Amino acid sequence: MCLSIQRQCSCSADVASLFHTNSVLPEEVVVAVHCPSCSDAVDFDQATMLRDNGWIIEYDLELAAQHLRRFGIDPQTLTPERIFDEGYSTWKGLTPTDAYQKSMELHALWAEAEGDRRKYFEDMKKWTIERTQRLAEAGWRKAQAAL
Repeated sequence: MCLSIQRQCSCSADVASLFHTNSVLPEEVVVAVHCPSCSDAVDFDQATMLRDNGWIIEYDLELAAQHLRRFGIDPQTLTPERIFDEGYSTWKGLTPTDAYQKSMELHALWAEAEGDRRKYFEDMKKWTIERTQRLAEAGWRKAQAAL
């Protein structure tokens, strides 16, 4: 079972959707999330924070290490990048707002297909490839890794 959480950014301007694969890490491992509007005011600490296209996630690495030690992960090798890239605590989708945005875009594709499942499927395949490329070019970490 996986954990899906919503976390408001520190300035309350936006909400990020995060995903914890297999619920290995508790929700509390995410100390704070900062959107592009408030991330400039953050004193960035690369030992505990990950920056992704203007957003910052701050992790409690001590708490993460306690939980990941059970899975044979050496705390000395634990970094914010590893937590994010290996899916222990990452965006739900390719961006922090992807869960909602993707749903809305897929709903629009279905409406354009007018109930034609084959058209919807073909449009969705094309949309997925183009969207991932567009997000990767925009600098989103998970989209870049997906290509």
